[in-house]
Amino acid sequence: MIVRDDEPGHNGVMSEIVYDVAVIGGGNAALCAAITAREAGCSVIVLEHAPKAMRGGNSRHTRNLRAMHDAPTSVLTEAYLEDEYWDDLLRVTGGQTDEALARMTIRESQRVIPWMLGHGVRFQPSLTGTLNLSRTNAFFLGGGKALVNAYYLAAARLGIAIRYDSEVLSIDLDDGFARSVTVRSGGADTMIRARTFVASAGGFQANMDMLRASWGEAADNFLIRGTPYAQGTVLNSLLAQGVEAIGDASQFHAVAIDARAPKFDGGIVTRLDCIPFSIVVNRNAQRFYDEGEDVWPKRYAIWGRLVAQQPGQIAWSVFDAKCRALFMPSVYPAYRADTIEGLATQIGLDSAALRQTVDNYNAAVRPGSFNTQVLDDCATEGLAPPKTHWAQRIDTPPYYSYPHRPGITFTYLGVKVDAQARVIMQDGRPAANLFASGEIMAGSILGRGYLAGFGMTIGTVFGRLAGQGAARHARN
Repeated sequence: MIVRDDEPGHNGVMSEIVYDVAVIGGGNAALCAAITAREAGCSVIVLEHAPKAMRGGNSRHTRNLRAMHDAPTSVLTEAYLEDEYWDDLLRVTGGQTDEALARMTIRESQRVIPWMLGHGVRFQPSLTGTLNLSRTNAFFLGGGKALVNAYYLAAARLGIAIRYDSEVLSIDLDDGFARSVTVRSGGADTMIRARTFVASAGGFQANMDMLRASWGEAADNFLIRGTPYAQGTVLNSLLAQGVEAIGDASQFHAVAIDARAPKFDGGIVTRLDCIPFSIVVNRNAQRFYDEGEDVWPKRYAIWGRLVAQQPGQIAWSVFDAKCRALFMPSVYPAYRADTIEGLATQIGLDSAALRQTVDNYNAAVRPGSFNTQVLDDCATEGLAPPKTHWAQRIDTPPYYSYPHRPGITFTYLGVKVDAQARVIMQDGRPAANLFASGEIMAGSILGRGYLAGFGMTIGTVFGRLAGQGAARHARN
């Protein structure tokens, strides 16, 4: 195989190289696999579809990782034990998860933070406020970009070869044995060989044709929170060659984001966290779901799908001055008016219809002790749908609104893996030398729903497992 390599020591000359491990992808899961394999003594190349300035996949937009721990740590308060973690996951997935893989991931999560610290990742002090996450989630100092940059620095120190602008078009599988990958870079296609491969190329959320296959024309109104490079090319290549699929093509992690966000790569700053403290209406000015069903980290990921099911795939939150400081605002300013009717005019809704919805809601609110830190007793009575917590009358001007669109983070259709991160073929055999980590295999654990920070947990745990497995195979 003749390729032009960018790694130190080759000086851009034409060289014939067979790597021990080739990692496909450039985000958290890929880098954890690459670093782990390199530290085990393997030669490693990382093939990142994006240019250097946009490296890191969806990991660039993350903020935290959910970790089990049996006592307070430097970045987590109290304790968060396996059974509670599992119960949280079970409830958000509705049972659509592999319990053995899920519990293994949960147990391994208590070991990842020391490893991350050892590779340059830094964490901020535990959070306080309305997110209810100080006990369960460790937040990255500087966010996901800082985490990605730390891992790339670690990779450079270790001598891992990195190729940017390198789209893997296919993995050549022969009866479960991966022989090479075809890579498009600079308009030319090359073949790269390795002894072992790790697929960490993400989902297909940026592939509008694949989204339309499940959602029809509604998909045209979806916004993609992360990388535009998540085209599902590697996933499709593997499934077409006998790899066992896992998950539902119509399922995705989607949150309600500001409708003014760009089509791609808006990131965390466009997410809307106002929903528990507002009412949410569709373009007919009608409510359609309980905004106060549960604490926000366990329910924020259902709202993208809920909005996607509304006419025109759009909705609006409505709240008043009492709630203005209770959540992190969008990067875009909220619409504001001194009356409900004035607010309706600004956001393009029928003013009489919105006035009636607000009046009906206000009449149904019952007194309680408002508390953002717990499932409080502020609820509506006799209203459909109800608001079961944090219900307050919308009666204190000025009034505010944010427009919502479905913001797709990642898709759940992926490849099946085992507890060693080995890719499973349709006949039940593990592939001989192919491993997977991150979003491309997350459907093995997340059948639907989401738990804040759990995607990064899956990527980190399975990235390390894939790196370990790939290194063992390459050495043998």
